Amino acid sequence: MTHIFQMSNLPRHQLLPMSTSPKHQLLPMSTLPEHQLELFKKMGYHIVGTHGAVKPCLWSGRSIKGKGSCYKSQFYDIQSHRCIQMTPFLGCNQSCLHCWRPVEHPVDMPAEWDSPEEIVGGCIMEQRRLMSGYGGLDDADKIKWKESLEPKHAAISLAGEPTLYPFLPELVQEFHKQGLTTFVVTNGTKPDVIEIIRPSQLYMSLDAPDKETYIHSCAPDHKDQWERILESLEVLCHHPCRIAIRLTLTKGLNFKDVTGYARLIKLAEPDFVEVKAYMHLGYSRKRLERDAMPRHEEILEFTSQLGRELGYHMADDVELSRVALLSKEEKVTPVTL
Repeated sequence: MTHIFQMSNLPRHQLLPMSTSPKHQLLPMSTLPEHQLELFKKMGYHIVGTHGAVKPCLWSGRSIKGKGSCYKSQFYDIQSHRCIQMTPFLGCNQSCLHCWRPVEHPVDMPAEWDSPEEIVGGCIMEQRRLMSGYGGLDDADKIKWKESLEPKHAAISLAGEPTLYPFLPELVQEFHKQGLTTFVVTNGTKPDVIEIIRPSQLYMSLDAPDKETYIHSCAPDHKDQWERILESLEVLCHHPCRIAIRLTLTKGLNFKDVTGYARLIKLAEPDFVEVKAYMHLGYSRKRLERDAMPRHEEILEFTSQLGRELGYHMADDVELSRVALLSKEEKVTPVTL
């Protein structure tokens, strides 16, 4: 099987029946080096095809057991137990200090790319397999468990930078064909891709109020990536999708200059701004101290100041996740296809 994707001969993928077993599918095998495969497996990643991955979110299991939901459930009405957390490519063009992923082990570009059909089909199949185990738990909500086997949302945000996958627009379309809504989370370094993708909601991370802070905090692969981010902000201003700008704030790095962030956010005029504290998790613990996490009270104060600068409404917040939401409109509507 060749995995060089050609749009002209791509058939429409049909939603996989629930009885489908991964071992019966002709999915491509990962080409990642063995040490990287082991690393990702230890982190709970399940490789899909040659360069994609899926990992059940912590909140998926908690939701099935009636122990809460992701803050995106509260903000945008996303059902945590029906959400696929995935990526089409594990590689990234930044090495952010606050990232919980193993950026110290960069992933190379593959020689050939899996098609959107292979990735979407593989993710749905793997998600069903992973969620099937919750059905035997005594504390599982059986209705939610059955619902989890029919995912309704794809968060294209697990790891890496999704805009490096050359068929991201078609991947989003394929998820939509399957009846799933989509979030795409990007670092903003590929404005040409951002301009043409059409997810249900498009997130762009803005991790610095200025170029110097960005280079120090995110260690970009190329010198012009800050300029590409500025271009992406301008692209977002005219984008037809729902837009969210996300700030992940880390003490000692980028937790500063509300006015600088506001000036950049105004270029995009997003529907929403999420302000979130850095969390001392994963591989970031090797780079940063625990006290680099802002307290929720500090996030709320920063968000309030930012809202005043932008003229946005303080729409919601979730203390457990140390996150607050600003909205251009007073009412936040659910995400839809």
